[in-house]
Amino acid sequence: MNSYSSKLVESAVNELARLPGIGRKTALRLVLYLLKKEDNFALSLGNSLIKMRNEIMFCNECFNISDSEVCEICANPNRTKDTICVVEDIRDVMAIENTGQYKGVYHILGGIISPMDGIGPNELHIDSLVDRVSQGNTQEVIMALSTTIEGDTTNFYIYKKLKDFEITISTIARGIAIGDELEYAVEVTLGRSILNRTLYENTL
Repeated sequence: MNSYSSKLVESAVNELARLPGIGRKTALRLVLYLLKKEDNFALSLGNSLIKMRNEIMFCNECFNISDSEVCEICANPNRTKDTICVVEDIRDVMAIENTGQYKGVYHILGGIISPMDGIGPNELHIDSLVDRVSQGNTQEVIMALSTTIEGDTTNFYIYKKLKDFEITISTIARGIAIGDELEYAVEVTLGRSILNRTLYENTL
């Protein structure tokens, strides 16, 4: 049981300790660091977090985080709009972008099908993906979900939804170890898995 001489410090530690990967010792270290810094530092940090939380938007097209209704990737005229890479969440977009190997656009599902966690197709952005493809401007959909049972289940569900459209449905090459998340994949390996993608139907 930690004993604090200040309820204000204790409250700040309690809040920081709620963040993923931040234990109470780390939270206390961060709080004490902030106390040592000049006032403007803490104010700037607090204001930036509040501004982000209040003003952040999600792209109307792909559901990426954005400062406007359409994210920078979707709005970029140099991106290949007829190729859509389907990912689980925003961190996967960042991981793939860091490879520099992909020039298309994205569609963020917001998760993967996981009955154990109460997540079904209706909780994900799958219908909006079907709507995008149905507009007739898509040539290829690349499924870049984690190689887990849940990821494979989601891939198959999406495949069934899209297989009647005249498009190519592919999946990233299995250079990513089973169970690995894209976020933690080595950039070179992830980049190659995108370039060496295969037809999804060949994996069935």
